[in-house]
Amino acid sequence: MQHYVAGRLFASAISLFGLSILVFFFLHVVPGDAALIALGPEAASSPQQVDEYRRSVGLDDPAPVQYGRWIGSVLRGDLGTSLVTARTVTSELQARATTTLELALIALSFSFFAGVTMGTVSAVKHGTLTDQIARVASVAGLAIPNFWLGTLIIVYGAIWFDWFPPIGHVDVWEDPWKNLKQMVVPGLVLGAALSASLTRLTRSTVLEAIREDYVRTARAKGLPSSVVLIRHTLRPSLVPIVTLFALQVGAVLAGSVVIENVFNLPGIGRLLVDSINRKDYPVVQSLVFIFGVLIVAINLFTDVLYTIIDPRVRLGAR
Repeated sequence: MQHYVAGRLFASAISLFGLSILVFFFLHVVPGDAALIALGPEAASSPQQVDEYRRSVGLDDPAPVQYGRWIGSVLRGDLGTSLVTARTVTSELQARATTTLELALIALSFSFFAGVTMGTVSAVKHGTLTDQIARVASVAGLAIPNFWLGTLIIVYGAIWFDWFPPIGHVDVWEDPWKNLKQMVVPGLVLGAALSASLTRLTRSTVLEAIREDYVRTARAKGLPSSVVLIRHTLRPSLVPIVTLFALQVGAVLAGSVVIENVFNLPGIGRLLVDSINRKDYPVVQSLVFIFGVLIVAINLFTDVLYTIIDPRVRLGAR
């Protein structure tokens, strides 16, 4: 177990190192001058001011030198300073992290509970009308892009129900109810496609488990249907479900970039888009690196969780 975790940690470190290199160099080859964007249009008439700004922030250094300085600061816990706002990246994250975290929690909670519930019911009711409805709903959820679904809800919500998304963001600590009304729709839109994929996987795994001999044996013993379903059917099916759910964390981070812009939410995803447009190197590099760390950590935790869900899994043997 310890040997496996150590190996995964080493592989994760290599992956993050490669990610940092790719993000840094791909961002720096994108057309545009970060100094001109940071100083504003009036700086175009003063090349000396632009050159001085580049020297002050280190933009005139060779790319390997800039990369070494940035990754060294990140390893010390310093994410750098925004070229545009002159605020630290840490303070920018703290101001927006709550919104993205809340959006992700709503989306992932809806995805897990709706997906597992619908998939299980669909498998148990195999071949019935309920099964057909669940399958059609899951296909529709996968086929409809979340940005299009969000746009439809905003447009037709206003036309048919005179409903508009709340204007201006309210922090959850200031007014929890108003914040929930603002966040629940974007969260459900973001979680719709995720729950659809989880529904299909849950249906197939539970349907396969129902046909196993140990499930027939549990029924023959006279165990209650709920015990057979939860302990002998659903629990062994959770390994692939948890795997997909862990992958959905990355999908939520990517989806938040779109949903936050559609619903005008001041989260990390919107900050990432704005920073890319402004070529704000420190912010973009740090955000993508943090996303990578989160995804790698969640995948490692998921692998360890396998042994708790299904004791037949032995990490050391994988």
